[in-house]
Amino acid sequence: MQIQAVTFDVGGTLIEPWPSVGHVYAEVAARHKLKHFSPDQLNARFKIAWRARPNFAHTQKEWNELVTEVFDGSLPPGFFAELYARFAEPDAWHIYEDVLPALDQLRSRKLKLGVISNWDERLRPLLHKLNLDHYFTTFAISLEVGYSKPSPAIFERAAKELGLSPNSILHVGDIPEMDLGGANAAGFQSVVIQRRRPSSAANISSLAELAAIIEKSPH
Repeated sequence: MQIQAVTFDVGGTLIEPWPSVGHVYAEVAARHKLKHFSPDQLNARFKIAWRARPNFAHTQKEWNELVTEVFDGSLPPGFFAELYARFAEPDAWHIYEDVLPALDQLRSRKLKLGVISNWDERLRPLLHKLNLDHYFTTFAISLEVGYSKPSPAIFERAAKELGLSPNSILHVGDIPEMDLGGANAAGFQSVVIQRRRPSSAANISSLAELAAIIEKSPH
């Protein structure tokens, strides 16, 4: 089926925490006199806490519980609220270098573009602050939709909003289980981006490769 639209995961696909989750945590922690945690230590703690929550629903309550675990079970007053707000700011994030050229190229081909992401109410304002939101006509965000990837339901919502058959949509994400599995279950075409690995039959290493994938689709 000819590709008529491309949807994107956000975290790890379009943007990443900058310089890292641990650095942002440490920055806010220092303002609350929690100075004994290093960025590397906080990155390691975050990864453990994150992996222990495969069904994370991105509510503030769940984020509070995760952050509390990272900081050994005790948070100073106001700390979580400040940290939560910090990740809504654009300078806590980095847009990968291949993103803007790829989005411009896809839009020049008159393809519809959308977002399918496990995220919360901070995503739309964040994408606006990063000047990315204008590229997309559809936003399927898990906290809003009520379904998280890899559920086919969040992909089906995006297809409905795009007004297209699922098999005419290419989804791009960085986590095979979430993005490849969920997209395929919903009937989407899909590709995984893994920038730290060479391109192969299973993945691309740059969004610049999307143009060739679309060229190969039937016209």
